[in-house]
Amino acid sequence: MEKPRTKPMQGSILISEPSLRDFYFRQSVILLAEHNEEGTFGVIVNKPIEARLKDIIKGFSDYNLPVYLGGPVKTDSVFFIHTREDVDQSFPIMQGLYWGGDLDAIREMLKSKVMSQKEIRFFLGYSGWSPNQLARELKEKSWVLSQTTVAEIINNRPETLWSNYLKNMGKDYAIWANFPPDPAFN
Repeated sequence: MEKPRTKPMQGSILISEPSLRDFYFRQSVILLAEHNEEGTFGVIVNKPIEARLKDIIKGFSDYNLPVYLGGPVKTDSVFFIHTREDVDQSFPIMQGLYWGGDLDAIREMLKSKVMSQKEIRFFLGYSGWSPNQLARELKEKSWVLSQTTVAEIINNRPETLWSNYLKNMGKDYAIWANFPPDPAFN
């Protein structure tokens, strides 16, 4: 059984509390890519959008990859995570998972099939917190911190991530897993 973390750190996840009503963050799971004294940023990993990569990035017309809503910051920009340590200009989030890198190299790796489409996820925008903002939101109980694995982030069906994490955290959190997206319609 997963135990909630007590302090945010790079590679941990934020699971939104069920009554969080914000458009971006309702029933969301956020992978923290960086957390330090200057702030925190990451991406929402469980909200695919209708657009596909080939519709968003010029030069990727051969790739019908899904794109996820990463968060409310820089929604006109594409960000990505992947499992390849050999991508130049990327940085590690956790063992086996990396943030960003050389997009031209990514395109070539996908084209030559050196990289599988299952090894990468693309996001429009990201989620960010200024110094102490996330600590305040954690005290307000807007989020539950937990641990994750690369497989859970990259290989799972995004529509079940939020409820699966909660169920795996034990009975105190499992009840949240059945919380409807909008309780007014319950």
